[in-house]
Amino acid sequence: MTPTGIETESALVNSVITSSAWIAPSTSARGVAERFFREVSLDACALVESGEPVGLITRNKLLFSLFRRYGFELYGRKPIIAIADADPLIVYDDERIDVALDKALGRPPQDIYDEIVVTNAGGCYRGLLSVKQLIIQQSNTLANSIVQKELAHERARELEKISQVKSQFIANVTHELRSPVNAIISLAELMRISTEKGYVDQLRDRLALLMSSATNLRAIITNILDLSKIEAGKMEVICECFDVAETLREVAETTRVLLGNKPVEVTVIADPENCPVILDPIKVRQILTNLMSNAAKFTDSGSIILSMKSTPDAICIAVNDTGIGIREEDLDRLFKAFSQLEDAKTKRHEGTGLGLTITKNLADLLGGSMRVSSKYGQGSTFEVTLPLQCAEREDSCNDNREPEHSPY
Repeated sequence: MTPTGIETESALVNSVITSSAWIAPSTSARGVAERFFREVSLDACALVESGEPVGLITRNKLLFSLFRRYGFELYGRKPIIAIADADPLIVYDDERIDVALDKALGRPPQDIYDEIVVTNAGGCYRGLLSVKQLIIQQSNTLANSIVQKELAHERARELEKISQVKSQFIANVTHELRSPVNAIISLAELMRISTEKGYVDQLRDRLALLMSSATNLRAIITNILDLSKIEAGKMEVICECFDVAETLREVAETTRVLLGNKPVEVTVIADPENCPVILDPIKVRQILTNLMSNAAKFTDSGSIILSMKSTPDAICIAVNDTGIGIREEDLDRLFKAFSQLEDAKTKRHEGTGLGLTITKNLADLLGGSMRVSSKYGQGSTFEVTLPLQCAEREDSCNDNREPEHSPY
């Protein structure tokens, strides 16, 4: 297309249609998921019936629906229309790009980057429009305003980053889900064979492995859903009195089991040994579990020290390990969602890259903070500072707390 063509034709939606993908609304959700897995560049499909669009399904929303607890059982055989967006944004092919862009950016935040359905004036389906492409083309029409043009380019760059994060996320999640799912299927088949042959002893061993794989799978899905709740502002904080020092000791014992035969010593240093607080015990335990699991994953020998010190108004919990450490240039990436320091195809350690992101968000949610220091090849230290009680709670913890803790 010539420069003149860009200036005239790109002003209309029909010049930037990026896909004509569509499916029948009666297609099963499982069938649509399989198509997305086959066509890795496909981000969305329109649902078309009798030539007219009746819905839209995007890759992310479909996979999140199916990956939820019992998602495949609930939705796998249902027609895709049951979980698709029945009210997608529809624009006409002869609309101006700036008008279509304003409509796209006027949607709720979670829907802004979904594809747009394009029809002709008679309502017949023409194709799908990428918001990213829409913004890029719109930037060409804003040459008369440097500020507006820079804003359009910034939106395009943001979308490019989102696209990269999405691709990395799909790669990581697919990689992490495949292992436990395959293990569960294989173990279930072996158990069936053992049952038929009466090998009861083998059943016991394989059942333990099956439970371990299922627990791992649940943890991956829980992390995904937890991050979704946090970003949507729907994560609740339920505060009650509990002994955080005892929680440290329990998490340390779990870590010893997780380490297996690794020559790693786990030590707990709690000062004071009994430390009642008024916080959300589930979220504090999740913070500690995520940090200790991370240390166990990257420490092959040496030690992991879980320590706690207190001040009159806060507690500081630190996890110090002698693991592989982190390069200084990678420290800024640690708390970004789906960001891992290993490539999904070549990495040696499991994980979706969500654990530390969720941990930092949970610390922030409880009114605390988190920081990290590390030397590559020598180990890392993660520190979490939390208040002694939730901001909205003024009562004491059953009057069991010491009048004052010495600062450290």
